[in-house]
Amino acid sequence: MVAGPPGAAGNVGPTVHQDPTFHQLRLFLLLAEERHFGRAAARAFVSQPAFSKQFRALEHRLGVELAERDGRSCRLTAEGTELVGYARTALEARARMAELASSSRLTVRLGAIGAETAMPYAREVLGHLARHHPDVRVEMRNVDFVEQVQAFARGAVDAAFLRPPLPPDLEGVTLAHEQRVACLRASDPLAERDGVDLAELREHTVVDVPPEVPRMWWDYWTANPRPDGTPVRFGAVCRDLEAALLAVAQGRAMLFLPEAAATLYRRPGLAYVRVRGLPRTTAALVWQTARRDDPAVALVREATRAVVGRQT
Repeated sequence: MVAGPPGAAGNVGPTVHQDPTFHQLRLFLLLAEERHFGRAAARAFVSQPAFSKQFRALEHRLGVELAERDGRSCRLTAEGTELVGYARTALEARARMAELASSSRLTVRLGAIGAETAMPYAREVLGHLARHHPDVRVEMRNVDFVEQVQAFARGAVDAAFLRPPLPPDLEGVTLAHEQRVACLRASDPLAERDGVDLAELREHTVVDVPPEVPRMWWDYWTANPRPDGTPVRFGAVCRDLEAALLAVAQGRAMLFLPEAAATLYRRPGLAYVRVRGLPRTTAALVWQTARRDDPAVALVREATRAVVGRQT
């Protein structure tokens, strides 16, 4: 329980007319530290007359004189000295209550692989959450090839912007369809072409991923095996997209990516070429099926439905 200010009922001093505001208490503590009205006003980013007016209002509320003035300088009275402890306790209690209130707000933890948050559909979902649920805290986390699935198992994300196919314990809503491109080293003979057939890439080594990544996902992205049954020849093992792009730029492998990568990942030493013979990729916002009715996931589902509804 916070003790009352000087002059409150039960304390020695005049009768309290009104409790001080937290703003007035903050200004008072600045004056108690500076012992100078001009410097205290400057720290509060207000004019000195406005500061003095608020200080006089505080004294009027409490019915006591808090400081003896000497021009702009001052020294605290006995009541002012007593108020310092009360003011600090009251402001600390208010800050703690605000912290508790903030921590009790719903938090939605969203993951995203690559540059998915830069895509229009992701911006629409995030915009919907911000407009319609301003009290909800949204935390974004970038996930790599391994974490895109493991983050769900660890409870690190409630939902994520990913590129299917995905394991059977995840479900979601398709947000967009997109062509795929081959990411090649700029010096590759095929890099100058407008497009290539998938068969023309059969001799190219392809970036691989760690064994923790679901193999069915990477086989889809690498078209492994190729339509004629030929297995893909894998090379550099990369955990995330940045490492994979570096491997391509160094000539150690090639990579298949969504067409948007040609804009989002324009780098020296890289070239992007459309690939004929590959089905379009999909972008989706996904979550664990078992958690679809959790408050955070339900909010994401609602936002996703609203965005998809506007697109159709």
